Amino acid sequence: MGSSTTHPKFATPRDYGSRRGLRRQREARTLISVGPAPDDGQLIRLAPRAAQAWRAMRTAALRDGLILLPLSGFRSIARQTAIVRAKLAAGESLEKTLERVAAPGFSEHHTGRALDIGSPEYCELDEHFERTAAFRWLRRHAPDFGFHLSFPRGNRHGIIYEPWHWCWRA
Repeated sequence: MGSSTTHPKFATPRDYGSRRGLRRQREARTLISVGPAPDDGQLIRLAPRAAQAWRAMRTAALRDGLILLPLSGFRSIARQTAIVRAKLAAGESLEKTLERVAAPGFSEHHTGRALDIGSPEYCELDEHFERTAAFRWLRRHAPDFGFHLSFPRGNRHGIIYEPWHWCWRA
């Protein structure tokens, strides 16, 4: 482990992808903004077709009286690495960390097609999001726009239940 001012080094287990049923993901090259994150105002970016599907889905939800907020979109492999290192530096084990975030190179966020979604009533990235009207709407309607819930309860990937994490598939 490193000192408190440096991030500890880590290595993704060699069999991580095959054991978890996760594929390596390519980083998106073309990205467009879908608006600012509500917490820090950073622009959230998605691949163009995913952004188009997100806008259509957000408009449909609005017609039904619900506001969907983008909380996080594209994340580079370098950013994912920094997230993992920060969790390790805070004392979390690699095993526990990899239950909460995909290893660098394996995150759907790298593709520009994954989106963490919240609502004005609930912007936390935890399972309580499932209690919101926004989540119920997403469960019913997100597939109509090409989005799927990547990490349901008991998923085969060994990643915690993430009701906020939706990925667009062409």
